[in-house]
Amino acid sequence: MYNLLLTLILVVSVLIIIAVMMQPSKTNDAMSSLTGGADDLFAKQKPRGFEAFMQKVTVVLGIAFFILALALAWYSSK
Repeated sequence: MYNLLLTLILVVSVLIIIAVMMQPSKTNDAMSSLTGGADDLFAKQKPRGFEAFMQKVTVVLGIAFFILALALAWYSSK
């Protein structure tokens, strides 16, 4: 059981890394300081399409990682 949990947590952690790397970047460059943050006008919109899907995948994988980590800690303490 310990090996199964350890394998699952390793797989989920690799999937989290992949999911985070696939998300589009939201960088604030030096130009935003010159424009006064005018590009923040559109930053308040809800994500749609691929971006929304990737955010949901990241949240689900994060929750799965947390649950697996708790289960692994609980099982290793016995």
